[in-house]
Amino acid sequence: MPIVEDRLFRKIKKLTGKAIGDFNLIEEGDRIAVAVSGGKDSWTLLHILDSLRRRAPVRYELIAVNIDPGFPGYRTDIMEAHLKEYGFACRMERTDCAAIIREKLRPGSSFCAFCARLRRGVLYSVATELGCNKLALGHHLDDFVETLLLNQFYVGTLAAMSPKLLADNGRHTVIRPMVYVEESDVAVFARNNALPLIPCGCPEEIRTDQNRQKMKRLVSQLSADIPNLRSSLIGALGNVQPRHLLDANLKDFSSAAPD
Repeated sequence: MPIVEDRLFRKIKKLTGKAIGDFNLIEEGDRIAVAVSGGKDSWTLLHILDSLRRRAPVRYELIAVNIDPGFPGYRTDIMEAHLKEYGFACRMERTDCAAIIREKLRPGSSFCAFCARLRRGVLYSVATELGCNKLALGHHLDDFVETLLLNQFYVGTLAAMSPKLLADNGRHTVIRPMVYVEESDVAVFARNNALPLIPCGCPEEIRTDQNRQKMKRLVSQLSADIPNLRSSLIGALGNVQPRHLLDANLKDFSSAAPD
């Protein structure tokens, strides 16, 4: 079944292309590992990047990489069939993350955050084996906004995600090309194209990140009264005014002119 190239497809493609241009996310000769979990976000990213690649002014390669965390019922066979149907180069990597989490997770710690860290480490290793210099993740605009609020409410830092940053290993560049794309559009795109959405398989009762869900609900509630809330918050991340912040490393308070 071909991807439907309708108005929504063109919108997501345009916004993704804009992010790539704004932050120089993809360059000539890049070999990009696209993390594919089976969720709507990573499927959308893979198909959009592939469409952009066909007419891009630079040459780059995509390799879909799936990390199987080892939970019972995680249907990697469905994912692999979809990847082969559309002709994607892919690597399916099985791990024992589930066992490690059960053994090492400390009481009160986030199950999902620990799982994500483990899978990210495997992604870096696989990207190295495949000769990939970049790792593309399917985080969208809502993820950026929710992370911004989470850090302010629970950590006390003014920080979100970055559309492009050097990984901790110093060898790979992590890119998030869907920074301008809202989650609601991703959901409709996935539904319209019958993309195979595969649950991660972890126990239902521990799957949800409760704090992130609180931020998601807060944004949704405020958006009812402030329709442009999401675009305003994502815009704020690119419109930082250091003189009006309290970080002494950014501003010499003693010599600053009064406002």
